[in-house]
Amino acid sequence: MNSIFDLSDKVALITGASTGLGAAIAIGFADGGADLVLVDRSGSPETSEKIRALGRKVLTLKADLSSISPIGMIIEKTIKEFGKIDILVNNAGTIRRTPSIDFSEKDWDDVMALNAKTVFFLSQAAAKDMMKRKSGKIINIASLLSFQGGILVPSYAASKGAVAQMTKALANEWARHGITVNAIAPGYMETNNTKVLREDPLRAKAIVDRIPAGRWGQPKDLIGAAVFLASSASDYVNGHVLVVDGGWMGR
Repeated sequence: MNSIFDLSDKVALITGASTGLGAAIAIGFADGGADLVLVDRSGSPETSEKIRALGRKVLTLKADLSSISPIGMIIEKTIKEFGKIDILVNNAGTIRRTPSIDFSEKDWDDVMALNAKTVFFLSQAAAKDMMKRKSGKIINIASLLSFQGGILVPSYAASKGAVAQMTKALANEWARHGITVNAIAPGYMETNNTKVLREDPLRAKAIVDRIPAGRWGQPKDLIGAAVFLASSASDYVNGHVLVVDGGWMGR
């Protein structure tokens, strides 16, 4: 049974891989047998060391994905190093917190560019390679705000709504090419993006009080879902947004 979750001989490209969710998923994939390409604005030395310690190969690429200009370089270097892309995880993202009445055009554009536009065009570029082999797995990182509006984060909510719909749209077109496109919607996780919430005693308590599991999620809580969607165990799962939230959406 374990073999259907095996990632041996797979090459996974993960964005935003230096810390948090991206780093946890990368290490989980390496533990499952995959080689990794880690894309991050600041580099991923600690994650790379952990992957090598698991006996897997890793290529680290520095890139600012706030524009789509690095995408060609990322694909070219990945193919040159490993010859293929089996798995893409679009994890890189950003958030801006400001009341909607005061929200700036720059904050809107910056969030939409990284969280939505780059996700589409990197998926497109990776899919062109996947189509050559009639096989591939694309995993987008959505959010609870793919379903809800949130507070003070209008562009983030809009971008994650776009990620959920993009996931379905691409799945509809690319399933016939052997590519599955799915998303994970994390709940409230202990990452850099939620630091301001966790440091606010009132907001932090209100959030935890609503989570049936009674705690914030940890990056490692996403590993199982990510391995499932990256492996042959999910070959007939397509266009799905998998919520990993400690029960938040069930309340």
